[in-house]
Amino acid sequence: MFTEKDVTPFDKKLYLSSPTMHGDELKYIQEAYDTNWMSTIGENINETERLVAKRLGRKNAVAVTSGTAALHLAMRTVEIGRGTKVFCSDLTFIASVNPVIYEGGIPVFIDSEYETWNIDPDALEAAFKKYPDVRHVVLVNLFGTPCRFDRIHEICKRHGAVIIEDAAESLGASHKGVKAGSFGDVSIISFNGNKIITGSSGGVLLTDDDDLACTVKKWSTQSRDCAPWYQHSELGYNYRISNIVAGVIRGQMPYLDEHIAEKKAIYNRYKEGFKDLPVSMNPYAGDSEPNFWLSCMTVNPEAMCEQTRSACTYTYKKEHGKSCPMEILEAIKTLNAEGRPLWKPMHLQPLFENCDFITASGDTGSDLFSRGLCLPSDNKMTVSQQDAIIKVVRSCFE
Repeated sequence: MFTEKDVTPFDKKLYLSSPTMHGDELKYIQEAYDTNWMSTIGENINETERLVAKRLGRKNAVAVTSGTAALHLAMRTVEIGRGTKVFCSDLTFIASVNPVIYEGGIPVFIDSEYETWNIDPDALEAAFKKYPDVRHVVLVNLFGTPCRFDRIHEICKRHGAVIIEDAAESLGASHKGVKAGSFGDVSIISFNGNKIITGSSGGVLLTDDDDLACTVKKWSTQSRDCAPWYQHSELGYNYRISNIVAGVIRGQMPYLDEHIAEKKAIYNRYKEGFKDLPVSMNPYAGDSEPNFWLSCMTVNPEAMCEQTRSACTYTYKKEHGKSCPMEILEAIKTLNAEGRPLWKPMHLQPLFENCDFITASGDTGSDLFSRGLCLPSDNKMTVSQQDAIIKVVRSCFE
């Protein structure tokens, strides 16, 4: 049973996953400054798009202000409109779903599988049986772990559905040699401040269709027509990335493999440190290679103490030999370190209370949410800091 006695907080707060900078970023920011390309045109943007497209084996990458902006543009490319039903990953951050709403679509949430925490292919099959006319699937690779894309792709192909891949969290991951970010008919990556590669913000839309890429780039710059004056024939957005932000991403990209290796080492140290506890680390299929963006864990059902959550509050009862996510997160906080609960499933969100939810058996996402948490996963965390985190987590079960 955890107590705060003998806990020595870290001098500086340890964040869940903060940016890891290397210095090259400043070179490209300075280059933008010196050449006066401070807006949404410049070599940093061009090079960021080239580097990301090359890394993921896609023909085109269009850089925009955020992963959410990229998802919004993706929804338009596949012609989601008012009343269009869209199958969406249930266990995810809300940004995966909001762009469906922006375009007037209606999300139908698909439950997760325990094997990867991503969309359950059996639940997806059940969804197509209930809604055979659906032609759009928003697919998420949760916490940097790839979904079982081969099965999902086969199901979608059989039903004539396009895949919008939200690979915001999974840059550098792969499934059976296929890179995350190349699973979808159209895919997106995020460079938000907590991602494995960051620009402080930013995102890219990925496509192999040259004409579509040109259209998306036009939409992202307010859909200005090719005319000698400001003329607009269709709706556009102020979504194009800044050359400054792109300079940060450009400086970060060469360090992707290094970051992945550091994140994997963190995951493996947690796994070893918890091996005799009644907990499990976030799983991945044996034919997949995550990028290990966040190390997560679940408490085994038999080791859960009594825990109650309402809309915005929680309580739990301390029990010898048992614990729960909220007790563990409180213990981690005493170290001046940051953890968090898993994403709350979309079908439990008040915003989506009228949306359908499809499961093959039970409610996997809700179960994972009730028993799971994200551990501090910053790749600047020292081994001694991680040892201290492991120690306080272990104390919760004593």
